[in-house]
Amino acid sequence: MDDMDDIIDSEPGKKVLLLGNEAIARGAIESGIAVATTYPGTPASEIGDTLFRIADKIGFYFEYSINEKVATEIAIGAAVSGVRALVSMKHVGVNVASDPLMTFAYTGTRGGFLLVSADDTSCHSSQNEQDSRCYALFGGFPLLEPSSSQECYEMTKYAFDVSEELELPVMLRTTTRISHIRGPVTVGEMRAPPAKAKFEKEPTRFVTVPAVARVRHLALLAQLKKAERIAEESRFNRVIHVNGGGNYGIITSSAAANCALDASKDMGLPADILKLGFSNPIPKEKILEFLRNHETVAVVEELEPVLELQVRSVAQNSGTVTRVVGKLDGVFPRAHEFDQDIVARGLSNAFSLSHASFSECESLENLPDRPPVLCAGCPHSATYFAIEKVTKHKALFASDIGCYTLGVAPPYSAADLLVCMGSSVGTAGGLAKVNDLPTIAFIGDSTFFHSGIPALINAVHHRHKFLLIVLDNRTTAMTGHQPHPGSSPDPRNPEAIQVPIENIVRGCGVQWLKTIDPYETNVMIDAVNEALARDEVGVIVARRECALIAKRDDTGAIIRRHHVDQDACKKCRTCVTKFQCPAISSIGKVQSIDRNLCAGCGVCANVCPYDAIKEDD
Repeated sequence: MDDMDDIIDSEPGKKVLLLGNEAIARGAIESGIAVATTYPGTPASEIGDTLFRIADKIGFYFEYSINEKVATEIAIGAAVSGVRALVSMKHVGVNVASDPLMTFAYTGTRGGFLLVSADDTSCHSSQNEQDSRCYALFGGFPLLEPSSSQECYEMTKYAFDVSEELELPVMLRTTTRISHIRGPVTVGEMRAPPAKAKFEKEPTRFVTVPAVARVRHLALLAQLKKAERIAEESRFNRVIHVNGGGNYGIITSSAAANCALDASKDMGLPADILKLGFSNPIPKEKILEFLRNHETVAVVEELEPVLELQVRSVAQNSGTVTRVVGKLDGVFPRAHEFDQDIVARGLSNAFSLSHASFSECESLENLPDRPPVLCAGCPHSATYFAIEKVTKHKALFASDIGCYTLGVAPPYSAADLLVCMGSSVGTAGGLAKVNDLPTIAFIGDSTFFHSGIPALINAVHHRHKFLLIVLDNRTTAMTGHQPHPGSSPDPRNPEAIQVPIENIVRGCGVQWLKTIDPYETNVMIDAVNEALARDEVGVIVARRECALIAKRDDTGAIIRRHHVDQDACKKCRTCVTKFQCPAISSIGKVQSIDRNLCAGCGVCANVCPYDAIKEDD
């Protein structure tokens, strides 16, 4: 099945099986977007990847921006010109985008503006599981929360209409389960994007000097009052009667709504479920009516008690005697994503149902661990091996966000501190200032462009002493091999100009810089020794393209596949205890290389102290 054909070629009224992220992309196309931007990050990546592949066919502008702040600013510039714009990112990206976003809520927009934030409850691929709904409350803009692929599609189209009616940015918040759920979507007519726009100057609205900002804050508050009425009437806020309905009331949203629905059905619970899809501002009148019809109401939501606090506020201000239970009572956990069992147990406690029964999922125990590892042929493995040879782990390692974070695991153990995108360069400066051990920072090429540059300038200016290794694998590897400013020329974007990392590093004022192929481990070892002996910031650009995108020969190898010469092997196990490659295994006293996994990089041959690893004939 050609997913791309389904997304752009399906006739109106046809049902198409789409990921939640793909459904958002289809909804955006049908809304007539003129501009779409993103910085890739799981679980949001497929939104941008889908739009990127079809942008030329539909006729709108798409870009992988250097970071989420810039992506948001590009979309803002388009939206205030009167066209529809979409910007998508993962939840931690909203932190980066929040600076322009908070003020943009004051100025408002002329064309529809949609921010999609994909939250990662349970940290499946992220350094935290923050709740993006708090940003909607903080910034003061409408929030929509889909719970299926169909709702992802419908709410995307609805969001643009709401944005233009209120002249406010709108946030569509998904979670990992909603982003990556695959379900049927009944699609509609696609709308052609406008050819051009014309920005109408209005500095008393869009130039937020203090005098303007004070007035625009009042305008925002007035628009939020209008948004409350829209939320009351929204078709996405509705009551679902389960098992005939009854005295048991549940208020819920997003992925938790699916768990609440399934748990209620499984328990045979006659419940009324108020499912909120338009959740900021909340529909206070609808909630109050729901409260008055139930003795106890359980609020089922993942992560922060955002809904619960607001429901409790409605109950208190109205004087209703309805008992509201949720996270603040300890009935539901505050961390991690929910499943049917968690919600069923919570509902049993909420409604004091000691007799409740539900089908528990079987617990799978004693399963073998399958930790994530760097791929066969990954240039980062070679870099980390060289670092370990030099430092013997007697160094401090500031790591960053990307594939290379896996260097935290043995045998390399080359990560001591990780905070956020681009943080390795800044934290390395702090580590180096107060510790005697040598400090080494690791940052990927895409992450360097994203947010590593300002900290490098700061390090040079303040004479910090550490080694920065830019792990340049020529792509944004962790999230799906999206391009970045330093990538090789992309045939799908021939006008893009490649920006050499070395030029930026020199422009930051760095005096000692070397570019090295990580596969040349001895050269890397010499360079690391030289850099650590200097009394300044040094930078090594470790450049070798990702093994998953590297050109291969007819055998499927990057160079030539290798094998262990069992006669020459001394069973020292250096190839498995000092070097990590999933193609190398050790069973008993026998080390071997799986030809189906070997990428042919040859680094293992450099690692072996007895020359027992040979190229295949």
